[in-house]
Amino acid sequence: MHKEKWAKGFRKYLETEVQVEYKACLYFFAILFFYCCYLFFQGVYAAKILYMAEMIFTTYIVGYVQICLLGNFDEAERFGGKEFLSAAGCTAVYTLVSYLCGWFDKKPDVTAWFAVFLLFGYACLFFVNRIKRGADTKRLNELLTLYQNKGKTQSAKAGMEEKVE
Repeated sequence: MHKEKWAKGFRKYLETEVQVEYKACLYFFAILFFYCCYLFFQGVYAAKILYMAEMIFTTYIVGYVQICLLGNFDEAERFGGKEFLSAAGCTAVYTLVSYLCGWFDKKPDVTAWFAVFLLFGYACLFFVNRIKRGADTKRLNELLTLYQNKGKTQSAKAGMEEKVE
């Protein structure tokens, strides 16, 4: 019994870690993309490793907050007021860190565009997750129908074999 409880807890821990890893990578890529575009338009063709470390560290912290405290809002069934406030709060954290760390040279206009970019990213990810859930549901229903039909076919074959004997 103790081993089962431990295994269940460990499985839950791993599921959370995978979700955080997924979010951290996804949001880090989005932030890094914006940062690199900013640098490119400034005529700079090299990114600061320290800034990238700050970005990935921030995405992990926000990922844990999203999953453990905010109910994984970007994977919710609907995007209502609570989900919007959660997205706005996470965007505010990213924006504040970007400003304090100087990712965009503390330029208020670029930092504001960064916040808009992140909010747009949260909305896009919500819709992508919704589409993925729909596709997963459709595929599971197809597999269930196939399984049920296979069971009926096997029952019919068994019934035919009984009649032959």
